[in-house]
Amino acid sequence: MHRSDPTPYVIRGWRCLRLALHFVWIGFGAALIYPCVSEPRRLRLKQIWSHRILTLLAVEVDAPTIEAPPGCLIVANHISWLDIFAINAVRPAAFIAKSEVRRWPFIGWLSARNGTIFLVRGSRAHAQEINREIDALLDREQDVAIFPEGMTTDGTHVRTFHGALLQPAIETGRPILPLALSYTDASGCFSLAPSYAGEITLMQCFSTILASRKLIARVRPGTVIDTVGKSRRELAGEAHAEISRQLGYTAAPATSSGRHGT
Repeated sequence: MHRSDPTPYVIRGWRCLRLALHFVWIGFGAALIYPCVSEPRRLRLKQIWSHRILTLLAVEVDAPTIEAPPGCLIVANHISWLDIFAINAVRPAAFIAKSEVRRWPFIGWLSARNGTIFLVRGSRAHAQEINREIDALLDREQDVAIFPEGMTTDGTHVRTFHGALLQPAIETGRPILPLALSYTDASGCFSLAPSYAGEITLMQCFSTILASRKLIARVRPGTVIDTVGKSRRELAGEAHAEISRQLGYTAAPATSSGRHGT
């Protein structure tokens, strides 16, 4: 794994300042512009803002044109909080997040304004309610994105997928779009910098990303999966196989350290 010289502190500070100002602008936009524009326009703004966040962090998005119908259930592996912006920069979607995120200052409010659906872990009744919300979005041909591993990894493997949140795609007959995420440095070497797994704190992860001179977020779509007549277990296996294939992995280890993701 190649290691480049870290970004000078003055540049890190400049990135932080510009990022903070951008989030202020996003906050105003979500509060004042969102209520006045159509859903397609809101999705376009989300895409533009997400791309800008990555640019300010010196993260370049490398993704091909994705040929998939609207209203897909996007299934992706989970490495970092950057994943959300990388997916939104390519294919803006509503995300499923743990309910604790809703209580985070500003971020919780902003997530809610951007269509995030908050899930109470361990509550079967709430999971059924969440599935109905996902059903409604998919029926309106809006993309919904989930991370079925249930936690982040360091990006060196893909954990087993949980199939519970795939149920809405079965009920609505909407397709599943697998997206494989990975991160490299400017030279194309695999990078652990964005990893938010194990004992790494959010601030440690953020600091490591700031210290990187340049990162590349690679988003690779797998073959769109038809959900008609298939079980959750079958679909979870197919999505896992597609993402693993795109990443060049043959199998996932049974256990690994990770962090419960968003």
